[in-house]
Amino acid sequence: GPDHWHKLYSTANGDHQSPIDIKPKSKKDASLELLRITWKPSICKEILNAGYSFHVNFEGKDNQSVLNGRPLTGTYRLWQFHFHWGQTDEQGLEHTVDGRKYASGRLHLIHWNADKYLNVTEAFDKLDGLAIVSVFLKVTPFSDFDPSSLLPKSMDYWTYNGSLIYPALHRSVIWIIVKEPITISSEQLAQFCAILSSAEEEAPCPILSNHQQPHPLKGRVVR
Repeated sequence: GPDHWHKLYSTANGDHQSPIDIKPKSKKDASLELLRITWKPSICKEILNAGYSFHVNFEGKDNQSVLNGRPLTGTYRLWQFHFHWGQTDEQGLEHTVDGRKYASGRLHLIHWNADKYLNVTEAFDKLDGLAIVSVFLKVTPFSDFDPSSLLPKSMDYWTYNGSLIYPALHRSVIWIIVKEPITISSEQLAQFCAILSSAEEEAPCPILSNHQQPHPLKGRVVR
């Protein structure tokens, strides 16, 4: 688990590990309004149980689903999205805002730098290799969660340079934390917790929690 990663990965105690606690009074940058995201659900090719979450993977042959504009330079192509959650409606958040957990999980949409690298494998450990759009999941009694949309109406966001949150913890991620949450119901969230990490013929072992705790900012600038 995370308490032991520093023994195996040099970045586990580094200055760029994610997730973090975001301070609302972070540096403002008017140029950050130019982010553009193009989303085409029809190029989804598979849904996989990875043992700690489920991954929705996309065709990576062309730029049909992309992320570009500031804070990025170049075009980042959608590779995968997945979710993080906790055992209860009050758990599951990773990035926090001023120490506050006002949502119950996260959606991560992972994009790779298609202008500089041939594929996601080549981009994975490069400083400008990945851009992850992170969206809060907020539990409401009656959710309008739409799996074909996944994004809120407002794309206002915070951004900083950090790392992958699971091994090998590469410092390769431009994090884009969308401020407005999307909603999900308790019943929908419970379906995530029912996904199994056990193999066939093993005793059922549901994935009740797959989130990490925030790390210190350590001088990084959040815009």
